Amino acid sequence: MNLDELRRYADEVEATPLSTLLDKASPDVRAALKRALACKELTPEEGLLLYTAQGDDLSAMMKCADLARAEDVGNEVTYVVNRNINFTNICFVGCQFCGFKRQKWESDAYDHSDEVILSKVQDAVARGATEICMQGGINPDMPPFKYRDLLVTIKSRFPDVHIHAFSPMEIMYGARRTQMDYPEYIGMLRDAGLGSIPGTAAEILDDSVREILSHKKVDVATWVEIISTAHALGVPTTSTIMYGHLESPRQVVNHLNILRGIQKRTNGFTEFVPLRFIHENTVLFRKGLVSPPPVGLLDFQMYAFSRLFLRGSIKNLQTSWVKLGVDLAAITLKLGCNDFSGTLMEESITAQAGGTSGEFVPVDLIEEKAREMGRVAVERTTTYQKLYGRRAPNGARPIVSAEAARANPHPH
Repeated sequence: MNLDELRRYADEVEATPLSTLLDKASPDVRAALKRALACKELTPEEGLLLYTAQGDDLSAMMKCADLARAEDVGNEVTYVVNRNINFTNICFVGCQFCGFKRQKWESDAYDHSDEVILSKVQDAVARGATEICMQGGINPDMPPFKYRDLLVTIKSRFPDVHIHAFSPMEIMYGARRTQMDYPEYIGMLRDAGLGSIPGTAAEILDDSVREILSHKKVDVATWVEIISTAHALGVPTTSTIMYGHLESPRQVVNHLNILRGIQKRTNGFTEFVPLRFIHENTVLFRKGLVSPPPVGLLDFQMYAFSRLFLRGSIKNLQTSWVKLGVDLAAITLKLGCNDFSGTLMEESITAQAGGTSGEFVPVDLIEEKAREMGRVAVERTTTYQKLYGRRAPNGARPIVSAEAARANPHPH
């Protein structure tokens, strides 16, 4: 399906009565959907049924996901005004799905100085950002306390900005370099100004797949340990999945089941973010190990399934305009999503992998897309406190068209 056909399909599902769609669904899927609508926790087997739903089953699941979203979080679409800073692209890990990393001798390798990073933070704050999101490559020459010192440098100049930074892979590497255990290391970062942690480096929480994707990367047990430790120390995290590469449907369901189990124990996840695999400039694609993931119905399956399977545990489901593009991301607001991510202002990792959706989305465009879907956009903080009526200055709400925003992702 092309974008127009996907939009019409979602609109038709939205306009069709639930009873009509459930009557057309297969008996097992119908039973699972009724349990989800009754706020009953779905089993992994029921989750597998839903994630692989097609045809009438998919339509019924989409409808139920939208109804569950409305009941659980209402009709407001949240977003955060933030800037993404990739402070270095030097990395030794060698993930097969990454087009971002460079060796230090390559001509386009960089490791930004504190002055460059502070100038980017200054620009973001001037444009109304409440959050700085920072991640980078795993630089083998990084000083042991680099992450702590970077936090101290930023917070000393900008004490009110929320710093959302350092994936579990970066936490693992930093703890090893400082010879600290995870509670001690994460506690140090928290005390230095770390506000929350991105739950990336998750990809698929299955070690057999992770060995192919990146054999040097954090394993499942360590990812869970770092995330759980952060939650225990009062540091919230996001949660993610990367789909559309080597994973099986069963592994997707198991991944979400792991996240759901962590949330039951800690209640530390702020949101769940499905991230479609971007293939163009990756080793996996060049080696012929993956095919381009289908655009549209796979995304519909993932987002609708996620809303229903995680119901009662993780209530905020974030769409990814970076991965899907702004228009398809808007359609997922009809499939259970209630958050449109952030303005970002700068995003390198997806762009280097071949993403074509740009690196900046202005607030006006987010609001426009929410209205097109019959929803209202509301700014939020990183931890989902809504900021009604705040009008961020100098660039968070530029008066530009959607086309101009996509053509010029760095207006300042």
